[in-house]
Amino acid sequence: MEQPIDMNTLSQILNKLRLKGKDNEIKMSDHGKMQSANLNKIYRPEDLTIVKTYRFEGMSDPADNSVLYVVEDKDGDIGYMLDAYGIYSDNIGSEFDDFLKKLPVADRDEQELFC
Repeated sequence: MEQPIDMNTLSQILNKLRLKGKDNEIKMSDHGKMQSANLNKIYRPEDLTIVKTYRFEGMSDPADNSVLYVVEDKDGDIGYMLDAYGIYSDNIGSEFDDFLKKLPVADRDEQELFC
């Protein structure tokens, strides 16, 4: 059985997702649509479920504050959405926040996600 690894930093979690073939970043396009370039999919809120949320806070730089949302789509594909807190957010406007608020949450165990 694979030993669990500590996942305390954003880069550790992103690397683990990459190693498991689940590093499908989902971003808001310039046209206001959520899409995954790796999976060639466009998503509506009802297509995704947040299965794990990680929050990171920088020790000295507020620009290091971020949230990683691990999501699963209706086809069972795992991906993620990354955002910074507050004014450091990469997502201008309310579209991203409005999209997130519509997603159901099913908090899963890390072992289940990374097996």
